[in-house]
Order: sequence, then C-alpha cells, then structure tokens
Amino acid sequence: MNTFQLRCFLAVAEHLNFARAAQQLNITQPAVTHQIRTLETELNVKLFRRTTRTVEMTPAGFLFLTDAKSMVGIAERAKKRFEDPNAQVIEPLSIGCHSYAHLFMVAAALRSMEELHPHLHPQLQVVPFQQLHRMLQEEAIDAALGFREITGGKTVGTYRELRRIPVVCICQENNPLADRECVTPEDLSSEKLVLTDPSTCPTSIVRLQGQLMGVRIRSDVHFCESVEAAAVLVQAGFGVAIIPDWGIPRFLPLARIPVKGVEPLSFGIYYKTLEANAPLRSFIRLMREGSVQE
Repeated sequence: MNTFQLRCFLAVAEHLNFARAAQQLNITQPAVTHQIRTLETELNVKLFRRTTRTVEMTPAGFLFLTDAKSMVGIAERAKKRFEDPNAQVIEPLSIGCHSYAHLFMVAAALRSMEELHPHLHPQLQVVPFQQLHRMLQEEAIDAALGFREITGGKTVGTYRELRRIPVVCICQENNPLADRECVTPEDLSSEKLVLTDPSTCPTSIVRLQGQLMGVRIRSDVHFCESVEAAAVLVQAGFGVAIIPDWGIPRFLPLARIPVKGVEPLSFGIYYKTLEANAPLRSFIRLMREGSVQE
C-alpha cells in the first residue's frame, strides 16, 4: 500500500467515477483501475461495486475511507515538513543549574531568542550542585548557572558574571525585623533559623549560617535543601533565613532585609567554549543585557 494508491482510492470515492478520478489525478483511467485493484487485493476486500454504468462504495470501502484520509494527511504533513530546507535545522541549547529558583531568571532571555534563533531547542536541567560542573566538564550541558563563591575558585572553563546579588534576611511581614533597614547577625540571635543545604550555598552564606547556629538548641533550627523550601518555611512561621535576594517570587508575603557587612554575591554563567555555539553567545548577551536593565 502506498500513498498513490490511497490518492486514487480517495479520488474515486469522491467522484464515484473512474474517468473523473483519472482526470483529477492527471493520469489515465486504466492506471486508476489498476491501482484500485492492487489495493483491493492487498486489503483482501472489495472497496467499490462496479457496473457498466455506476460505481458505488462497499461497506468495506466506507470503513476504509477514514483511514485513507488519515494516512494521506500524515504523508502530506511529513512531506511539507521536509520540503522546507530549514525544517531539519535544530539549534540545541542546554543550560544546567542547581536550583529551581535559577530557572525563573532565564525566561526573558529565552523569549528574546525566538527571533534570533527560530529553530532554538532549549533544554533546562536542575541537578545537584556536585554534578553540575562534572556535566559541564563532560560537555553534557553547554553552560551552568551559579554563584562563583560556591566553587571556591575551582571552576571549569570560563566564568562570566551576570549580576551581583545582595544577601538578605527573609522573615514574615509581621516580624519586628521587617521594619529595619538592615540587620546584623547579632540582631538574629533570638530568632529561630531556617538553614539551607551548605552544598547549594555561596561560601559567605555558609559561614554566616555557621555563625548564627552558635549554641542554639536543635528545635530552633530547621534544615532544608533549597532556597525555595526555605522561603516556604519562613512564610509558614518557622523562623528567618539568610538567602540571596533573587529567584524568590516577589508576590510571596515576605520581608527582605539587607544583611549588613555581607558583600553582594557574584552570580554568573560557566561555559567551556563559545565557538560554533551561536545560541549560547546570544543567551549570555541577553542575560547580561537583562541584568543591566534590572
């Protein structure tokens, strides 16, 4: 069975006349007859009931009509897809990060890339930090987003800063701390703490968390794996948290107070090479432009 046979069948089904079907297909009537007979033999059914004067579809023909239309439609769509010389062009871009909060940062850049790279095929991966730089080293991803401080200077490839991010204390809006212009570690001495996983934190925040732990009792400290989880626990009233001021949705009813004496964090993108990777070059440029505008 082939699409030419199916087209012959559909033409005869439309006109119920072999001569008009042949005219529509721009072939001879005997050719149409041959294709229908071949199709009937393959299906082992009669599709048309023919006399010297009339052509009628059989019940089997009516059943086959829907399938024939569907198969021809699929074939036409496939043909059109590959008639476009650019149809098979895909520009992959694989970005890795270790926090779902980072994903919110790339949406605007990817949206702006649609016009520059109409065949862009982005892939976003969130993996544990320990795997992120190994994936970059093995070229399983094109680039990795993250804080420079996390790596302690041990980087893979090139690091390019995208922005500086302040460190803030987040708390409920009814917490007395919410009215302050800034806080110090001493101001948090009586607060319950929500601490994030050290393996996902910049080193400056890890040190600050260690300082805040002090001699607190275990029941005053809550541990979680991510900034997002910390924000949820803080919103629920389980304490305060020290986090980078980026990636947590602004609609959450949380106060954000700058932490005095803590330098803003360097957040950027790691990559091994920009050669032959136009999408990555565009992505980095748009991310940097977005940082400047914000």
